[in-house]
Amino acid sequence: MIEARHLRVLRAVAATGSFSAAARELGCTQPAVSQQMKALEGAAGTPLLIRSGREMRLTEAGRALVRHAGGILAGLTAAEEEVAAIAGLRSGRVRLVSFPSGSSTLVPMALAEMRAAHPGTRVSLVEAEPPGSVEMLRSGDCEIALAFRYPQVTQVSAVAEAASGGGGEWDDLVLRPLLSDRLVGVVPEGHKLAGAGAVGIAELAGEPWIAGCPRCRGHLVEVCESEGFTPRIDFATDDYPTVVGLVGAGLGVAVLPELALESVRTKGATTLEVEPAVRREVVALTLPDLARVPAVAATLDRLERAARR
Repeated sequence: MIEARHLRVLRAVAATGSFSAAARELGCTQPAVSQQMKALEGAAGTPLLIRSGREMRLTEAGRALVRHAGGILAGLTAAEEEVAAIAGLRSGRVRLVSFPSGSSTLVPMALAEMRAAHPGTRVSLVEAEPPGSVEMLRSGDCEIALAFRYPQVTQVSAVAEAASGGGGEWDDLVLRPLLSDRLVGVVPEGHKLAGAGAVGIAELAGEPWIAGCPRCRGHLVEVCESEGFTPRIDFATDDYPTVVGLVGAGLGVAVLPELALESVRTKGATTLEVEPAVRREVVALTLPDLARVPAVAATLDRLERAARR
């Protein structure tokens, strides 16, 4: 295999016309130059130099290799500089995928800090709910996925997963915990329970419901069924302002994460604590190899810092 260090020696020999002169230029010994040239000729499988007394000239193969060496070494130097820039956070990119309530609360602060600290690192954002965001991470479409799950989910899915021989859904990923996001009830301002402060979720059994994303809807049904009723879901939407708007218009009740309500106007609606207390676990996920990439690690740190605030 032809090595870059051998090409540098060949170029020096071709430029200076002797091993000793090349050694002086490269800052090494004449025997070291001779050994490297022998290694290069062995890798090339053909003579590269013709030695006649003190005279030394390139063979046709040697001239061809010198001709290509400039471009090869220049490309290698450029690659080394680019890698060094990425490693030093002077350049590079991180593709981030987040669910909407994370995009509007955690992500802006984290990305603002990244831009201030490392302006050469570009972070892009697209939105997707889990498990779609996690699938994007595994398929190479992003470097970090913000996701959430509900630790309180009943054992039905866990038992099925164990029976199928599967492990945890994120066992192959690096998980950075961000926060525990409490879910709260949202009812119209004129609702009979609007001033209660806290209610048991079963007290809302007879109400029409407005549900969120598929994962959230599934969890809502599980929690309600554990309290003895199945919610009548009249509307389903992934858009939290729409959920709050429908509640404010008196069309139903909902349970939403507090994170989602931070960036939504609750005009016409009011919030309640609900029992049993329900929380979702919000995390940042990446692949083990990506976790060692400086730009990815720095972005994860900023997301964790944003969550603590």
